[in-house]
Amino acid sequence: MSPFQRLAQQMQDILGDGGILKEVIQAGEGSPVPRDASVSIHFSAYLEYSDQPFETTSYLKYPRMMKLGRDVTLYGLEVGVLTMKKGEFSRFLFLPKYAYGEFGCPPLIPPSATVLYEVQILDYLDSAEVDHFFALTPEEQNTVPLSTVLNVVKTQRCFGNRCFNQSRYEDAKDRYKQALTLLKNRESANEEEGRSIAAMQLPVFLNLSLTLLRLQRPLKALRYGQRALEVDPHNTKALFRCGQACLEMDDYEKAQDFLLMAQANKPFNTDINNMLKKLASCYKGFMDKEKEMCSKMFPHFHASSKK
Repeated sequence: MSPFQRLAQQMQDILGDGGILKEVIQAGEGSPVPRDASVSIHFSAYLEYSDQPFETTSYLKYPRMMKLGRDVTLYGLEVGVLTMKKGEFSRFLFLPKYAYGEFGCPPLIPPSATVLYEVQILDYLDSAEVDHFFALTPEEQNTVPLSTVLNVVKTQRCFGNRCFNQSRYEDAKDRYKQALTLLKNRESANEEEGRSIAAMQLPVFLNLSLTLLRLQRPLKALRYGQRALEVDPHNTKALFRCGQACLEMDDYEKAQDFLLMAQANKPFNTDINNMLKKLASCYKGFMDKEKEMCSKMFPHFHASSKK
């Protein structure tokens, strides 16, 4: 009996035809991956009698999100992923008709090869609503319920947050800006809708401000922080972001104003207090350099002042 035949004895038949067999190694949590989701997975693929994978994502710290039905090209893998939950780690055996077919994929995959895939679901986002929304014309987008628009914006923000957490700041910025564009283009039917749109804009402004700080673009970070303050003038995070941005631009007076207002809201916040200490240190260093420069420019005046 071959290794794959022995493994198959302890696996579950997913479709009933023996073409896709599954063994759960570590159970996941929540609901199975939705059909139109974007997924982030780790996988390694093996041929029989081979200890080395012919394809793997194990070297990637953060595998990219893949859209089911578009980016996952192996039919068996897509079917298998749809049976999995977040955090799950499973093994799959795919017969040729669910993998690389009778011709294989030379030179890596021989003809009519059964393949083993080890798959882990790292994360997924149900992006069906987003896909449907972006397929509409701008005029049609304005006719859908506001709740749908807000859900699309939330999903785009989730994509942005995921990119940010992976230090992919340019990608995060693009997702956040796309979310803001959707909100900007939405015509509010009444004051209540206007308030809902503004409330959704606030966290995106804050996300963009922080992202632009990471990208070392403090002027743009300040602008988005100020836009957040237009929505909520006393927002501590917005005041803190503006203070950070001003400090990055060596505008010590404005930095102090913003940070002191943030501190007034949260006197014991460690980040705010540490930033104020950094401000004091930077300002002292700036003044010391000013004094040194003046002493070099006016050495006689500096010498006489010591007498």
